[in-house]
Amino acid sequence: MVGSVHTASTVPLPRRPLDPDVPDTGDLLAGPDARVRHWYENDLGWATVPGRPLRLLTGVRFDVLDVPAEAGAGALRHLAPGSPVALRGGRMELLVAAGSAEELPGLLDWLEWSAVALDLRVLGAGDAMEAPVPPANVPEGAGRSGSGQEAEWAGSGQEAEWAGSMQGAGWAGSMQGAAVWLRPPGPGGEAEASLPAMPAMGRAKGAPDLVRLLDTVAAQCHRVRLRRPRAGLPAACRRDQPLAFS
Repeated sequence: MVGSVHTASTVPLPRRPLDPDVPDTGDLLAGPDARVRHWYENDLGWATVPGRPLRLLTGVRFDVLDVPAEAGAGALRHLAPGSPVALRGGRMELLVAAGSAEELPGLLDWLEWSAVALDLRVLGAGDAMEAPVPPANVPEGAGRSGSGQEAEWAGSGQEAEWAGSMQGAGWAGSMQGAAVWLRPPGPGGEAEASLPAMPAMGRAKGAPDLVRLLDTVAAQCHRVRLRRPRAGLPAACRRDQPLAFS
């Protein structure tokens, strides 16, 4: 839950030790698993956890906000176009700046959300996230060139409608809950530069604001929580009992 703040370093991250159970990632012909690991480690410079399934180490290059997909969709407008976002079953994983996990408890308290039960968790130092399947349009050994699925509706104001339909027969059931990229990361340090962070962390002008993102995510999580108990009520009951949070 709690991560530590990592200072920037010009020293490259150490490569993952060779795992006898995993093919050599230097050989892109070894198999799809090796190519995926090679893409994350060599093209993106992200640390991975040895073994299977492939997982990405958090708290080094990025932290992760894990929220209901419907709640996350309502907060996408606060992200930069290049901010990576993943889907895993009915959950959305928003990548944020490394060290954000450490700031979250204090931010939620300051935003007056700490007393509210929110379906929100954060992955920071010492945690790991399931590695999403790389987008199909990423050639072996190259960065991404975009996500067609996300580009169709990003910025169109249809996030909530999309998220609602997804719960029924869309991304939520795709690939048996395997993680996939909605917004794939760009090569090199492009992804890290677009991650939401605290305003005082020396971010470039126009970088996404972690405080604004968290406030929106918390509000959306609360909306989702209020709607769910009412889903099984008759329509007349739902009309007569408006939400307390609008």
